[in-house]
Amino acid sequence: MSTLTFAVCSYNRCQRLRQVLPEMRRQTAPVAFRVLVVDNNSTDATAEVVRSEAKRPGAPLDYVFEERQGISHARNRALAESLDNDYLVFIDDDEIPAPGLLAAAVRTMDDNGAACVGGRVKIRFPDDRRPGWLSDELKGFLAEVDYGEQPFWIQDQTTPIWTANIAYRMSLFREEPSLRFDARYNRAGNAVGGGEDAMMLRALLDRKVPIRYCPEMVVEHHVESWRLKRRYFLKLHFVAGRRFGQYETGVYTNAWLGVPPFMVTLLLRQSIRAAGMTLLRQPGALRQAMNASHAAGAILGRFNAWRAREGFQR
Repeated sequence: MSTLTFAVCSYNRCQRLRQVLPEMRRQTAPVAFRVLVVDNNSTDATAEVVRSEAKRPGAPLDYVFEERQGISHARNRALAESLDNDYLVFIDDDEIPAPGLLAAAVRTMDDNGAACVGGRVKIRFPDDRRPGWLSDELKGFLAEVDYGEQPFWIQDQTTPIWTANIAYRMSLFREEPSLRFDARYNRAGNAVGGGEDAMMLRALLDRKVPIRYCPEMVVEHHVESWRLKRRYFLKLHFVAGRRFGQYETGVYTNAWLGVPPFMVTLLLRQSIRAAGMTLLRQPGALRQAMNASHAAGAILGRFNAWRAREGFQR
């Protein structure tokens, strides 16, 4: 009989788990499933909340403690705990799954031959109040995913799906033990950034794994108020730029301290444009500032890569 793990990785959000876990356990599926909580070294009452919820009716509920801090380690622990299962479905601890999510995920994998399936992530703002400055193009940086009502095959990274709502066929990870979430893109504790799921999507695309978008898989993402600040978007892009510069760029012969001149020129251009748009209060000023922040992060990432390389050589 096929089996499925419905996993949530959590760090110091025991109050959110009180709302999330009952909804996870109320799901129905055409296969036997359990809910798994990966406690990522929380210091709050996460363990107590899980123990209390496990006494109530619902799908089986398991708990594991992952001491290594960070979302990459927590997700890889979920993989390790689920290797004997046929499917693994991830959501985040700030989300509520809509009814039918697991059934849609399994059906898509079984009927369409997909090995990875992602669905819609609907954003819910605190008190249902959306900041006036937060344009539609920025909602994707809060994990929103909505490609419409029709399913389709994902061919490239222009239509990404995230671990906020994703299912995997576990044979992928049994057959290739090196296929895991990249620890270089770890997000520890309450830090900003990550990217481990983007790197996993890239790895699956490189391997020609059949990936499908399923609009019937839906979660409601409750955005915390601290993310609804302009500085959050700037910091998010700075961290992404730093990781891009450090891990995804090559070695340049024409560089100073590892930084090629064109990166500095790009930063100056992006910054001047962002400053001008901000002074004139033009639409898109924040998005342009995010581009400048990414360029600055890329320079730091290149420097970090150079420093690590030089240190190794010595």
